Amino acid sequence: MNRRLMFTAALAFATTVIAFAAEAAEVKNIVIVHGALADGSGWRRATDILEKRGFNVTIVQQPITSLEDDVAATKRVLDLQQGPSLLVGHSYGGMVITEAGNDPNVAGLVYVAAFQPDKGESLLSLASSKPAGSMDIKETKDGKYLYLDPGAFAAAFAADLPQAEADFMARSQVFASKQAFSAKITQPAWRTKKSWSIVATEDRSINPDLERDMAKRAGSEVTEIKASHAVFASQAEKVADAIEEAARQAGE
Repeated sequence: MNRRLMFTAALAFATTVIAFAAEAAEVKNIVIVHGALADGSGWRRATDILEKRGFNVTIVQQPITSLEDDVAATKRVLDLQQGPSLLVGHSYGGMVITEAGNDPNVAGLVYVAAFQPDKGESLLSLASSKPAGSMDIKETKDGKYLYLDPGAFAAAFAADLPQAEADFMARSQVFASKQAFSAKITQPAWRTKKSWSIVATEDRSINPDLERDMAKRAGSEVTEIKASHAVFASQAEKVADAIEEAARQAGE
């Protein structure tokens, strides 16, 4: 073999190795998108657990003014990460990661008691297909935003949390625009990316059977946890375990 052929073969081999390494890069970045009627503070315990296990965790504090705005906010956080990221979404956050997950640096998607829509579906269309328990949703005076009555918050959203913690979550909730809830997905990332789903079996905000159906449709690996919609806070260690395993598999 002459020198030119040897160089060409060596270059091809090196390129293949580099491509394989990039595809199978270890996933150490976790980017979390919180749900509507909540904020990112409820993820503190799960974040602390994951950080102690060697992960770099960042929480997106999206405005929930529109799905487009929230996807943009998520992408800005993804742009700050060094290396591939596992994108995690709770509740409405599942809508966001389904679009934002098309970013090339996203290695996989984790849906935590979340909506997992297909193309053309909105949060409203999914929620109405299999209604959950009673939710005392109210409109702001301008008629543009929605919030969960603080007096009903614990029972509907966080029944397995201490009352004081549920009360704090009720008072720190981010109001959701009607526009965000009615926006339709255009390109579901779970069709091309690995995905995992955590079903909260005692969920009164999203019907657990709807969570199961969406996960089955997407071919997601499912973990069921006996918990309320606030599973990320009430069962933080179990949620962290599932995220850690997803990160391991995403890096294979």
